[in-house]
Amino acid sequence: RRAIGLLNSIFIQIIMDRTFNTLFMISSVDGKISTGNVDDRDVDKDFPRIKGLKEGLNQYYALEQQTDIFSLNTGRVMAKIGMNKPKKDIKKLPVSFIIIDNTHLTQLGVRNMLRKSRVLYIVTTNKNHPALKIKDDGLIILLYPNKIDFSNLFTRLKREFGAKRVTIQSGGTLNSILIRQGLIDRVSLVVAPALIGGKDTSTLVDGRSLCLENELKEIKVLKLIKCNKLKNSYLHLVYSVSK
Repeated sequence: RRAIGLLNSIFIQIIMDRTFNTLFMISSVDGKISTGNVDDRDVDKDFPRIKGLKEGLNQYYALEQQTDIFSLNTGRVMAKIGMNKPKKDIKKLPVSFIIIDNTHLTQLGVRNMLRKSRVLYIVTTNKNHPALKIKDDGLIILLYPNKIDFSNLFTRLKREFGAKRVTIQSGGTLNSILIRQGLIDRVSLVVAPALIGGKDTSTLVDGRSLCLENELKEIKVLKLIKCNKLKNSYLHLVYSVSK
């Protein structure tokens, strides 16, 4: 069954005119991807402080090391983890980062990301984005006029830059946009043994709530590919997204 699933995944990648996109996240059992509703609260910062969570957290980071060489995230997340601050030691990774950003990254933040990235893609609608003032062979700016066309973006990444697969680790709002537009092909979810709560705390998928019956078509049905019980009560769930 796993072999058939792998062949189907390869076939989909061949026929698609865009990248094959995997949403890779860590969440609590109640679906929270943060520990609170302010930027100072963060899983990477807070889980290592909590007994019962810190012991198994390294398994998430180990799985993260196995993700795609093209990684999509947001400028808000990068600012939240301190990328706009001066940093002495930044390890160069064999990963190309695709950062969706209008206002969160500073020029220092962009330069720090350049030191970390094989190639850095800044995707923005901001004609005055700080990245536009930087000249670097490893920096590619994809400027959209009014609104980012994500379908076009993933097509361009494949056609123009040779990206076949992209791992997405963004926030609940962008996750919602990509899922609703049918641009997520697989979900790889590490479930931490915790209940966080809080109606304003970001979840795996946020965005606009559905109200009307004809909007039910926007609900994406998942097919379980793999369920691994990890150590310390963590789970790793992998789903394909039905089209």
